[in-house]
Amino acid sequence: MDGRRRNPYQLTDESPVYVISIAAQLSGLHPQTLRQYDRLGLVSPDRTAGRGRRYSARDIELLRTVQQLSQDEGINLAGIKRIIELENQVAALQQRVAELSAAVDGAAVAMQQREAQVHASYRRDLVPYQDVQQTSALVVWRPKRTKD
Repeated sequence: MDGRRRNPYQLTDESPVYVISIAAQLSGLHPQTLRQYDRLGLVSPDRTAGRGRRYSARDIELLRTVQQLSQDEGINLAGIKRIIELENQVAALQQRVAELSAAVDGAAVAMQQREAQVHASYRRDLVPYQDVQQTSALVVWRPKRTKD
């Protein structure tokens, strides 16, 4: 969630509120067709304590999609069930990719912050060591003579 408390009485697309007769009217299907789709696992509405079906707005949209695929596209119910399963799997995978992407972004920021801390901890009074080649050259120092 986004951190705000959600009103338990607020309706969402997933809220199961429609009885089968209303869901049938809203989807343009016969109630018996809705029962068959439920038995086949195409659209699985929530159940009341008395085992009555309660459809959400999302369920009704899915019923319309099933009808469109069946009537307009000529896809059989087994094919439609597979399409729905694959679409749900794709949605779940997209959600997981988003979660992993956010985790990677967070880890990258944490790594950059830690790297900055390490660089900030360097001692500034030290000079980096540079390897110089040893030579056998001799340097003679002669002080300047002062005139007395």
